[in-house]
Amino acid sequence: MKKIFSILTIGSLAMLTSCVNGDEDFNNNQSQPYEVPAELLFTNAQKELMDQMETPSVNLNVFRFFQHYLATTIYRNDARFNFTGTRKVPDNMWLALYTDVIGNLKKSKEVIAKEAKPTALSQAAWDKQQANKLAIVNLMEIYTYQVLVDSFGNVPYSEAAKPESIVLPKYDDAKTIYTDLIARLNSVTSTLDSAYPSFETGDNIYNGNVGDWITFANSLKLKIGINLADVDPTLAKQTVESAAAAGVMTTNSSNSLFKYDATSPNFNRMYAEVIASNRNDFVAEEGIVNAMNTLNDPRREHYFTEVSGGGFVGGTVGLTNAYGSKSHIGESLLAPNKPGILFDAAEVNFYLAEAASRGYNVGGTAASFYNAAITESMAQWGVTGAAVVTYLANPSVVYSAANWKQRIGQQAWIAMYNRGFESWNFYRRLDNPVLTAPNAVPAAEGKVPTRLTYPINEQTVNGSNWTAASTAIGGDKLTTKVFWDIN
Repeated sequence: MKKIFSILTIGSLAMLTSCVNGDEDFNNNQSQPYEVPAELLFTNAQKELMDQMETPSVNLNVFRFFQHYLATTIYRNDARFNFTGTRKVPDNMWLALYTDVIGNLKKSKEVIAKEAKPTALSQAAWDKQQANKLAIVNLMEIYTYQVLVDSFGNVPYSEAAKPESIVLPKYDDAKTIYTDLIARLNSVTSTLDSAYPSFETGDNIYNGNVGDWITFANSLKLKIGINLADVDPTLAKQTVESAAAAGVMTTNSSNSLFKYDATSPNFNRMYAEVIASNRNDFVAEEGIVNAMNTLNDPRREHYFTEVSGGGFVGGTVGLTNAYGSKSHIGESLLAPNKPGILFDAAEVNFYLAEAASRGYNVGGTAASFYNAAITESMAQWGVTGAAVVTYLANPSVVYSAANWKQRIGQQAWIAMYNRGFESWNFYRRLDNPVLTAPNAVPAAEGKVPTRLTYPINEQTVNGSNWTAASTAIGGDKLTTKVFWDIN
């Protein structure tokens, strides 16, 4: 399986970075696997996306440092937000999402469009199945572009992934992209038909279940809509209310889980970077540990290990921390076949709680959705019954209409412990909890970054478009805010 993933990644990289050439034999690579099935391309795109969102690798994903979830024991540059040195984190994330995810999704759609109808199937049934498959691939693409916008701001979109005709793509306005993503979601949900199948193999999240993908689409629409709440209240309210009315994931049974297995190279990325690599690079960070200690949060034993003598103790982000005296990543996070979470009910219920707090009509009260979010998060970690009831009754936890941003912000931060990117979005939108960066490099201006800088390769290769985009967003800096983060 490792060979297959490597071949596909190399093939998609060539597709996205090749120059335009007039020679008709230019792309006639006899060793390239042109006849790769759409299902395999789709599986690879799902895996590459999940790996990027899941991995704790300091070369690829640094959001756990932003959110005070992890601190380092040796290499502290990344935990100080120095991302443009030897690691080039923005370059790696950009390449992973554009090449390994969007590249494979684009190729998957091309293959689906050329597939031949089985003789035993009617044309009408075949057309429905193919439409479902294309819609699901588009959902993965929409999700990926949302991550790119939320990470960088303006990004290549309308001219992206078209190397046959456009070598140096322009950067599209981030809000314009968001608006188009909403329109695409509306189109996708109108296309998906749960009376017909989709992928019979290759879908490692929902096994081709169209009903589950419809719920995913509505939940993604809700997510994009709530991000617009401060910058475009009218569009946000309309988008969120229509998504909620259509049905979103509110229980863990609908969670979007990528199924890793227990064998190399397809095991969980946390396991890969910590256990399989035999590394002691990370300890729990004191911000999240202290907050959960204060609340007597029953998820602590799942999130962290106890130190010698008992209790949970965190290190400090941006400093070199002694591994032996701090809590480590909890064992429940380190199983090789632990599923990766792309979307879950806790996240969605927090969006609904926020929407209700803002006065949107989403079919319930802010308090009910808030409690449901915490309850679903607890259930993911095996915490149920009396422990949940006790936690929800804690005066520092009880939903407060007068202080809803603080309550939702803090509880979403705790619930998103293993999902640093989504936590970062909650933090930027709600400005809670209050997070500091006392050891940050000067480029971060003493703050938790509010975006990733553009890849260095874009500056050198696509310079004029990079310059235009940097000017449009107010400067290519870690402290520049993405368009929806206006508070």
